[in-house]
Amino acid sequence: MKFYSTNNKDLRVSFKEAVFNSMPLDKGLYMPEVIPQLPADFINNIEKYSLTEIAYEVASALLKDEIPAEDLKALVEEAANFDAPAVPLDNNTFVLELFHGPSLAFKDFGARFMSRVMGYYLKDGEQLLDVLVATSGDTGGAVALGFLGVANTRVTILYPKGKVSPIQEQQLTTLGQNIRAIEIDGTFDDCQALVKQAFADEELNKKFRLTSANSINISRLIPQTFYYFNAYAQLKRKGFKKVVFSVPSGNFGNIGAGLLAYKMGLPVKQFIAATNVNDTVPRFLETGVYETKPSVQTYANAMDVGAPSNWVRIMDLFNQDTNALKEKVSATRFTDEETLAAIKEIDAKYNYIACPHTAIAYLAVEKYRSETGYDGAAAFLSTAHACKFPDIFPAELAAKIEIPASVKELEGRAKQADELGVDFEDFKSWLEKKN
Repeated sequence: MKFYSTNNKDLRVSFKEAVFNSMPLDKGLYMPEVIPQLPADFINNIEKYSLTEIAYEVASALLKDEIPAEDLKALVEEAANFDAPAVPLDNNTFVLELFHGPSLAFKDFGARFMSRVMGYYLKDGEQLLDVLVATSGDTGGAVALGFLGVANTRVTILYPKGKVSPIQEQQLTTLGQNIRAIEIDGTFDDCQALVKQAFADEELNKKFRLTSANSINISRLIPQTFYYFNAYAQLKRKGFKKVVFSVPSGNFGNIGAGLLAYKMGLPVKQFIAATNVNDTVPRFLETGVYETKPSVQTYANAMDVGAPSNWVRIMDLFNQDTNALKEKVSATRFTDEETLAAIKEIDAKYNYIACPHTAIAYLAVEKYRSETGYDGAAAFLSTAHACKFPDIFPAELAAKIEIPASVKELEGRAKQADELGVDFEDFKSWLEKKN
């Protein structure tokens, strides 16, 4: 399988090149040259497959001969070695828990797969691989733990000062070894802009072997398709044939992976992009005008993105046809006040503690049902463990949250992070001096 740039469909590169270069020089994003259709027999019998078996079938279809079968199986089994259960709240409402990996966030699927792929391709004696990543909360922790101790790699994480939770910051800044962190006095969009400028800078690219661990990297997108197929397998075991997915959306990599799964043959009735007040995509679907805005800080900080990078991939999947896109994707926004009310409602109705991102996805399902009368299976994605957002919950709800051992181990560790503003030349100088 070859991959092209969304800005140049005549460009063709190998999976390895797409992984290590992460973003083409034309500033597009890589996409597979063909969207493979999974065999009908596989889809019709998917309930018989385990998560890792599903992951291998999907990865094999997308990568074809890029990685030998046995090596790919080993990579998948090591990367996706934790569960992603679709937990029933009632007869037809499910919460897809994606926080059972090491960083307690859905991004473990992408980060672990990517780090294993990069480690597989890296050879002894090659130039050190510098992985740059911007995070609004969960990406950094997943990448840090995914790459921790991986030979011949060095990770630099940029995160917005004062805009990540204490536990998220601990995951970014206390690991040491080959993991470095920079606290940027700005927003996530500023962090993302610095990373993108670094990839476009000729001098830096001559000195360093740069790649990205953000969802712009195609090796992040591919493994996120796994849990959509696996969720459908779980629902099919319960007798459902189609599903509505509600996806907390910030940089739109998560729902982009779901749409890729749909294009590969996954039977999905509807995708709902659930956002906070950073509503670039809902406004676009309402008005037809795509207008980015500076991001605004909310309770759901991983979704505080004003210029979602992966939207170009989604438009590419639908050949720039907005009408076709709107038939399969709807979008809606919710405020912090609505988010907090939803957290309380989910606890009262189901005795379930949801993180703010999860609560927004729940609200989107409820709104969709009230507007359409849909009474079939709906799964809303739980993208992070509630313990990551202790300051958001009322005391009586916070007391119900079980703190995982991995979080307790972070307590008391010293923070290791430098501070920078949003000027690219300062970031460039930091990279050069810290080499």
